[in-house]
Amino acid sequence: MSGSPSGMKPRFSRQPPIDAYGDGGFRLEGQRFDGSIIVTPRGLHPWPVASIDGVTAASLAVLAGEAGTFDFLLVGSGDVFARLPEQAQRHLESRGLFPDTMATPAACRTYNMMLAENRRVAAALIAVP
Repeated sequence: MSGSPSGMKPRFSRQPPIDAYGDGGFRLEGQRFDGSIIVTPRGLHPWPVASIDGVTAASLAVLAGEAGTFDFLLVGSGDVFARLPEQAQRHLESRGLFPDTMATPAACRTYNMMLAENRRVAAALIAVP
């Protein structure tokens, strides 16, 4: 993933909390990741989405593939709240995934809180400036 140390795939001892966000990326366990990300109990994935309008069923494939490993799905829509495109929402719901969409800063805080409570959570987060 772009921005990871030495260009290597990130390795975490457990599902990592989000240490920081902004400046077009995220920091998890001291590692910087540029761009939007999807984080699940199985790992961290780059998410080639720059705005909520760019979210498609194809861009959410990793979440559908990992359904059953998490109970809650958070979607960070960027600087401000915006709804998922209808097609993407229907795609997730057809797979039994019912996302809670909110601005990315709120999604990061909620993700960390749920993780601290040992909840099985995943997040798709659009990077903010």
